[in-house]
Amino acid sequence: MNEIAIKPRKRLAINIKELFAYHELFFYFAWRDVKVRYKQTAIGISWAVLQPFVQMVVFTLFFNKAAGITSGNSAVPYAIFSFTGLLFWNFFSSALTRASNSLVDNQAVVTKVYFPRLILPLSSTLIGLIDFCFAFVIFVGLLVYFKFPPTWQAVALLIPALLITFIAASGVGMYLAAVNVKYRDVKQAVPFLVQVGLFVTPVIYPVTAIPQKYQWILYLNPMTGVINMMRSSFLHTTPINWPLTWLSIGVAGLSFVVGLIYFKFKEKEFADII
Repeated sequence: MNEIAIKPRKRLAINIKELFAYHELFFYFAWRDVKVRYKQTAIGISWAVLQPFVQMVVFTLFFNKAAGITSGNSAVPYAIFSFTGLLFWNFFSSALTRASNSLVDNQAVVTKVYFPRLILPLSSTLIGLIDFCFAFVIFVGLLVYFKFPPTWQAVALLIPALLITFIAASGVGMYLAAVNVKYRDVKQAVPFLVQVGLFVTPVIYPVTAIPQKYQWILYLNPMTGVINMMRSSFLHTTPINWPLTWLSIGVAGLSFVVGLIYFKFKEKEFADII
């Protein structure tokens, strides 16, 4: 039997070798959460496809047909415009929500077994990515239906867009997971914040609906850069605003670093106060 010795280390040090040694546990947690989520559901993983599709239909009826909100480009139907935003927003919101609750939801494991705690919030974000993959099939169908052939730029930027979304969700998720250990208000506040975030992120409306001199404020939200980059690449709505997109990428990177530092700073207290 292998013997693992837990030694004190520098407060904020990250043991990459140890994280890699627990990679099987990382994937086990992710797979377990996927099975639990869709266990005893009548249509199973189809929920991952049905939810964004129904959201798209509702948004098109109420915001486009009733309220008159458009994509900002007469050549881009509002249905695929809103679905592009929902695709990435749902990945971010799902990953953030699950990561913020990951420590509390695994309280019994955290108090009894040693393993790198970072595994929990990071593995939780993978569920959102799995849902994204299934919903992306619908997106491809919409591209074909509305005759938007993918460009090389769109294909090349897809993985970076997913990576930025993962980094932003993981960073905020790690911070909230650490706070949630002590203050359960987080579990109540996150769903509310996600709902508010949907409306302050240009999912329903184009960035151009905001006066140009204030658009940089929207790009402080990492998801604004991701969604607008994907719409520009796949739907040719507007040229990519690279300076402001880099601002979103910088904020995503900063949120990851801050979230990671705070998580590591509080990690030693998790088993005692959770």
